[in-house]
Amino acid sequence: MSLPIAILAGGLATRMHPVTERIPKALLDVHGKPFMVRQLECLRRHGVTQVVACVGHLGEMIYETIGDGNAFGVEVRYSFDGERLRGTGGALYNALPMLGARFFVLYGDSYLDCDYSQVEEAFLVCDKLGLMTLFRNENKWDKSNVLFRDGIIKRYDKKSPTQDMKYIDYGLGVLSAEAFEAFREQSVLDLSAIYMHLISQNSMAGLEMQQRFYEIGSPSGLEATRRYFTQMEVDE
Repeated sequence: MSLPIAILAGGLATRMHPVTERIPKALLDVHGKPFMVRQLECLRRHGVTQVVACVGHLGEMIYETIGDGNAFGVEVRYSFDGERLRGTGGALYNALPMLGARFFVLYGDSYLDCDYSQVEEAFLVCDKLGLMTLFRNENKWDKSNVLFRDGIIKRYDKKSPTQDMKYIDYGLGVLSAEAFEAFREQSVLDLSAIYMHLISQNSMAGLEMQQRFYEIGSPSGLEATRRYFTQMEVDE
């Protein structure tokens, strides 16, 4: 694996209040381990070892818990939002000097035990500025938000999804630093705006994934993820 990965772990996690008023979502306990530790262990297994944690709300707690990542077999560096949260896209823009020309993007509340090398290879051959991984969700585990047909992303909208959207943003993407050129003057920026812009410019590839995603962005998602790891321990 050659690309570093940015983990977006700086939000307020309002859906998980009140617990996330005292602890960042990335450190919520998932069957005996902080969630970010679960993420890092998964990344290491798949050969991703260069990590930039984009942190904001209670980010110092993440740094104190994870440190340089050596204990988990990876190298972790930190990009702090500062006093004002910059949004997911703004956090990535702020971290570009650490990330370089091309990099993975992983949502800080997503656990994706998938083939990262397949995703990297698909991006490197697609000749696009970005790649979004997708899962045929059909509103089963969360609200579907992507119209994906004939291998092409036709439309993506997290705020106003339509009934013809059967797929969901899986939680893992790959971006080129060039994708941020149109947004350099924006101090606060959401990653979805970058994705939507790239799709409108035919500069975003799509790759369908087969493994179910797990997430801790909602109470029900957290419980499902905890059950997943509990069952894994039983199976072992």
